Amino acid sequence: MHFRIKDLRIDADLSQTEIAKVLGLSQTGYSKYETGENDIPVLILIKLAEFYGTSVDYLLGLTDEPNPYPRK
Repeated sequence: MHFRIKDLRIDADLSQTEIAKVLGLSQTGYSKYETGENDIPVLILIKLAEFYGTSVDYLLGLTDEPNPYPRK
């Protein structure tokens, strides 16, 4: 499965180390999410979606709509 987290990170001109710090992870741990070596935990997906201002579905490639859903 292709995740969009690498593309979003590059578009934001950020390093893996910078994103890992935001998430409270090591660079190596974060890198394994980008490569698909490790599954991304739900809480990390939520943090990434909030950080990038998008939805988890967009991160996972389930929709091409980058705008997040309205919050209740």
